[in-house]
Amino acid sequence: MVGMPRRNAWVVAGLVLVAAACGSRPEPRETTTAAAAPVLVAVETVTVALPVELEAQLYVEHDAIVYARSDGIVESVRVDIGERVKAGQVLATLEDVDQRIALAEAEVANASARSVVARARELGGRGVMTVADSEQAEFAYAQAGIALRRAQRAMELTRVVAPFAGLVTARAIRPGRLMAQGDTLFRVTATAPLLVSVRVPEASAAAIALGSTGEVVTRAGRHAPATVTQISPAVDPGSGTRECILHVTEPEGLRPGAGVTVRLGAEGRRVVAVPASAVSEDGYALVWDGGRTTLRAVSIGTALPDGRVEVLSGLTPGEQVVRATR
Repeated sequence: MVGMPRRNAWVVAGLVLVAAACGSRPEPRETTTAAAAPVLVAVETVTVALPVELEAQLYVEHDAIVYARSDGIVESVRVDIGERVKAGQVLATLEDVDQRIALAEAEVANASARSVVARARELGGRGVMTVADSEQAEFAYAQAGIALRRAQRAMELTRVVAPFAGLVTARAIRPGRLMAQGDTLFRVTATAPLLVSVRVPEASAAAIALGSTGEVVTRAGRHAPATVTQISPAVDPGSGTRECILHVTEPEGLRPGAGVTVRLGAEGRRVVAVPASAVSEDGYALVWDGGRTTLRAVSIGTALPDGRVEVLSGLTPGEQVVRATR
């Protein structure tokens, strides 16, 4: 059976065992060898300490929507989805003709007020100007300074900048479009640190502390180690859980927002188990019953430390299965 798929090999092995049980024998030969008896193992229920498995989503601390903070027509868009940006990098600009005019007016008014207040201070020092006139000049100068800062701020808001370093993960802005204050422009998502938050049942959380290790498993089966960096000191009375936040220490290939299974801590559980060699790679087992074998689909779960696997469905305690010889 060289090159035969493993499932087919299991089917043939089952047929051979059935034939042997029914008394079918090949024609006698001068030299015969005794057929090897099948190696049978029992399906058992065992108590094992397994990690708590909790569904969660990966996230990053810095993940923000960039909003328009000024009204205006989009003049240019400088980045697109998927591009990496630095903190403060310009993502887009709005038309700024009106803002430039207002800024120039404010600069002229501020310069004039500064000149007036300088003269008022000089005259006041010589006793030529009244206190009231000096105070009026100081007030006008302060007001001109405020107007200048307001014009400078309006000018700054025509430049849309990245709030932090990361990737552009969404873009809703187009050149030439009129944007109103509060409109969504971009979404910027940091790439690190990659975190995951889970709520651990109270009994299991008792053994978890800062620095405890666990792992995250992606939907594609990728395993990545993680470390507990935060744990709530209180138990939520509604759910009876404590929140734990883990830092994924090897995030290569993982993305924020991806669904994962978090394995953390350990709890005693009663599970149905068989040796891993009793289940084929594609999820089938040969069940021995009354001298006959039946090929049965089996769903397996966690690999156990003693070489066995957890059986989720397909087998019941007390049944016997054929263990493949390696």
